[in-house]
Amino acid sequence: MKKTNRITLILVLCFFAHLSSGQNSFSNCSAIFLNNKMLVDEYTTEGKCAVSVEAKGDLTVSTVELSSKENKAITPILFQVAIRDKNTGTLMLVSKEKTEKVEIEKILAKCKKGDFIIILTMSDEFALPHNTILIQ
Repeated sequence: MKKTNRITLILVLCFFAHLSSGQNSFSNCSAIFLNNKMLVDEYTTEGKCAVSVEAKGDLTVSTVELSSKENKAITPILFQVAIRDKNTGTLMLVSKEKTEKVEIEKILAKCKKGDFIIILTMSDEFALPHNTILIQ
């Protein structure tokens, strides 16, 4: 009986430890930047990201400091890039390596209007609510 109680206690403690560790998920706001300018038109639930098929420059993802005057990139974070095909909805991983920066021209060379660039973060620490970029 004592051994069963210990095992039960250990399982209960592990369960609560797991629950408390999950509370820190997505605790840091982040955003996509193109040439150091935040890509989303507004950092709200209604915000949208879009780029021209002719866009140029560096695509990055960073934690963000939001204010009424300026939205500023703080700390770069690792990400990967996928493309969602307009016609089939198929996702294709473009960057197999984790990166802090990618030239958007290299991604756009594999896209057509109506496709989406999908940004994948590497940690559940970072909330990236606007992770889909429409190609116009």
